Amino acid sequence: MKTTKILLLLITVLSFHSLQAQEEADASNITISGSVDAYFRANLTAPNKGDVAQAPGTSFANLPGFALGMANVVAAYEGEKVGFVADLVFGPRGADAVFLSTGSANIVNQLYMYWRPSDNLTFTIGNFNTYLGYEVISPTGNFNYSTSYMFSSGPFSHTGLKADIDLTENWSLMAAVMNPTDFTEFNPLGTYTAGLQLGYETDNGGTWLNFLYGDQDGKLDEDHGLVNGEASAGSTFQVDLTTGYNATEALYLGLNTTYLTTSAGEVYNGSAIMDASGDAAGFYGIAGYVQASTSEKFSLGARAEYFSIFNNGGSAVATDPIDGDGNVLAFTLSGNIKPTNNLTLIPELRLDTASEQSAFINRSMNPSKSLSSILLAAVFSF
Repeated sequence: MKTTKILLLLITVLSFHSLQAQEEADASNITISGSVDAYFRANLTAPNKGDVAQAPGTSFANLPGFALGMANVVAAYEGEKVGFVADLVFGPRGADAVFLSTGSANIVNQLYMYWRPSDNLTFTIGNFNTYLGYEVISPTGNFNYSTSYMFSSGPFSHTGLKADIDLTENWSLMAAVMNPTDFTEFNPLGTYTAGLQLGYETDNGGTWLNFLYGDQDGKLDEDHGLVNGEASAGSTFQVDLTTGYNATEALYLGLNTTYLTTSAGEVYNGSAIMDASGDAAGFYGIAGYVQASTSEKFSLGARAEYFSIFNNGGSAVATDPIDGDGNVLAFTLSGNIKPTNNLTLIPELRLDTASEQSAFINRSMNPSKSLSSILLAAVFSF
C-alpha cells in the first residue's frame, strides 16, 4: 500500500511537471492584441441634433458629437500546425459589426480554428471576417476612419469552412462553404453560400479577385405554413476586385470595385410556389485610394467612391420611388497623425453627393442632395 501511494505521488508530481512544461511551451504561442477607438463627428451643412441628425449611409462613424467606437480584444494561438483566433468586440462599432442591433447577444467578431496539414494548405472553420472588399471592421486596418458604401453594404463576416492554398510563391487560392451572409452564430435556413478568392501578392502589394454565390434568405417551403404573397429572394452573386500597391516608399495606391445582384426569386400564391416576376436587384461601385507619407508621424490619404443601387437592391443610398435606382459620389480626405507608435489621430473631411434630393436635409430642414461633415478620431492599438 505504501509503495502504491509513493508510486501515485511520483506519477502526480511527474504529470504536474509535464503539464506545467506543456503550458509554458503553449503560452509562448499565445498573443493578446486589440484596439480602442472614439471620435467626434459634426455636420457642416446639416443638423447634428436628435432624430434629425444626418449621416452618410455607411457604417460605424455615423453618430453625432463625441461618440464611442469599440473596444477590441483578440486572443490568438499560433502553433506549427494548429491555432485559433478569438476576437471580441464591445461598443457601438462592435455592435454594428456583429449585428447586435438585430437582436443577437453576440460579442464575437471572429472565432475560428485552423489546421495546417502542409506548408501550402490551411483549413479554417468558424466565424471569420469577410474576404471581400478593401476595408475591414477594425479601425486599425483602415486609413480612413469612416467607411465606404461598398464596405458598409457587406458582407461583414462569414461562418463556415474554408481552404487556403498557396499555388506558387505569389499566387494563392481560397475556396469556402459558408452559412448565408450575416448568419454567423448558426444556420437556421438550410442553404449555403460558396466563396472563392484568387490572389496575387508581391513585396509591394497585391491583387485579389473575389466571388460569392448562394441563397441568402432560404428557399420557400410549402410545409412551413407560408402566407399568401410571401416571397423569397433568389440567389445572390457578387464579384469583387481589390488591389493595392506601394508605388514608392512614400506613395500607396489602392482600388476596390464590386458588383452584387440578387435574382427575383420565388413567391407563394396561396396554392403553389411560383417564380417571382421582376428584375434582379443589387448594387455596384468603385473606389480609389491614395495615401502619401510625409514622415513617420504624418500621412495624408484620400478616398473617392462612386456607389449605385438598382431596383431597391440596398438601403445605403436614397433611391427613386419609381424605379428604385440611386447613387452617391463620396470624397473623403483623412490625415493619420502618430504621436506614438500605438496612438493614431485621424482628422477627416467628408463630402457626399447623392442623385436624389431626398438623400439628406440641410440646416434649414429642406431636402438636399449633399452632406458635408468632419470628424476627429483617436485609435489606440496594443
